Amino acid sequence: MKFLRFENSNGDILSGIIKEKKIFAFEDLDYFKEYKDILDLIKNFNVDDINFLNNLESEKYYNLENVKILPPFSSLAHDAICVGLNYHEHIEESMAYKGGFEVAPNATYFSKRSAIISGPGDDIIWDSELDDSLDYETELAIVIGKKGKDIKEEDALDYVFGFTILNDISSRILQMSHGQWFKGKSLDGYTSLGPWIVEKTEFTFPLELDISTKVNGEIRQNSNTKLMIRGIERLIYELSQGMTLFPGDIIATGTPAGVGMGFNPPKFLKDGDLVECEVEGIGVLKNRVLAKR
Repeated sequence: MKFLRFENSNGDILSGIIKEKKIFAFEDLDYFKEYKDILDLIKNFNVDDINFLNNLESEKYYNLENVKILPPFSSLAHDAICVGLNYHEHIEESMAYKGGFEVAPNATYFSKRSAIISGPGDDIIWDSELDDSLDYETELAIVIGKKGKDIKEEDALDYVFGFTILNDISSRILQMSHGQWFKGKSLDGYTSLGPWIVEKTEFTFPLELDISTKVNGEIRQNSNTKLMIRGIERLIYELSQGMTLFPGDIIATGTPAGVGMGFNPPKFLKDGDLVECEVEGIGVLKNRVLAKR
């Protein structure tokens, strides 16, 4: 089951369900009318909803190709939680870039300001005067489904609603010139999210999903989520110790090797570049880089 936000031909912004390239808006389904958006759905989702969706039939729908797909959320209630250096090969390339990043024995967690989110097809506005080292990071993103704290690792999947794709767009100079990564990760639109959220029952666990990035058709990243150092359950366990996770929270699980700074010389993004982030079982998140005028 895929859930999305979209804009129809009248300019109405709606939430809905995709089934066989047809979009069924919540407002057109009596059973789902009570849900005003995807976050509202997540907070109240239950087994009856799954049964209804498995037998969904309606004469009113939108064709997928006739709408503009928006990010699943207009903004996040809390900043995205990100995991740095969660693939061994990405650690190696990060350490090789300009002296590299210090690798701590524990996981690297940081927040990414997500008040202004980019969605599928949106331009990423690049201020080259501020930073000429714009980079991409394709990541599998966890969407938390219910409130939880001090979650046991064996119970972690009970707190997952589903998964989406997050491009952790990064300005490397800003990232490295401050004591923390926050500024270099948090410029407007640097959280690209989508194209939709896929509910967790569509997946088999443990996850072994191909994950890749193309820039102008060139494959830059090509890996699998089974190579994550810390898997889904471990991340939720660690993050929830002493800290409450809420429905709709996003956890970006880290990126594999192949980011722009990992090449010699580096292959940073430039004006007009098309970035395609793909995760198996979810889809492709596309954005073009547009230099600030």
